[in-house]
Amino acid sequence: MASPPCFAAAPLGLLDHGPGELRDRHCHNDAFVAVVLEGGYQEAGDEGRWNVRPGDALIHHAYESHLDRFEAKGARVLVLDLPARLAATTVVRGHVADPDSLVRLAERDRRAASALFGEMFAAAAPAALDWPDMLADDLRRLSPFTLADWADDKGVRPETLSRGFRSAYGCTPKSYRADVRARAAFAAARLGGEPFADIAHRLNFTDQAHMTHAVTGLTGATPGWWRRRQMGTRQR
Repeated sequence: MASPPCFAAAPLGLLDHGPGELRDRHCHNDAFVAVVLEGGYQEAGDEGRWNVRPGDALIHHAYESHLDRFEAKGARVLVLDLPARLAATTVVRGHVADPDSLVRLAERDRRAASALFGEMFAAAAPAALDWPDMLADDLRRLSPFTLADWADDKGVRPETLSRGFRSAYGCTPKSYRADVRARAAFAAARLGGEPFADIAHRLNFTDQAHMTHAVTGLTGATPGWWRRRQMGTRQR
């Protein structure tokens, strides 16, 4: 039996990141939000690449992976639980008007601070930084295409494609697409109703077994386990 995935912790509260700190690509099994209070950093993950500054906020759903490159002066970040009202959002980056009020409230009541974040959060429009972000966006659409064809269409040299993407996102385009597809299967399994074989076909897995392997590799549990768990939650 394969070893269960190793997940990075996302401790709630105030976090200080050192000057020039680099956190290589890692996966969190918990959903959370990060509000930048001081400094800044670049995050590149399953939902895109962003440069964030004080007042900016990033939403992270469960089982997303990303890397973080902190600026020369580091950064101070407030980490809160993802509020229920934003659990289904597809928005990743936004702003909060008064991050200091979130810090003060979090010192007394983190749950209330999370709820206040949900009220404050204002979505920001996505913007590609460079061709790796354009490729990441196309990979997230899960439409079949070859990397060679994509490189030819965009005028990127084939030998540059994998190296440049890995430099930006910390993984190859192939593994990025695999992670995105596994998360899509995980989400579909939890929704319930759609047969697993149909999910596998729609998401371009080789077969249902391939999908099961991918979801288990990402989350540590099979699609069937997640569906039973979700159904049990709904029946309570």
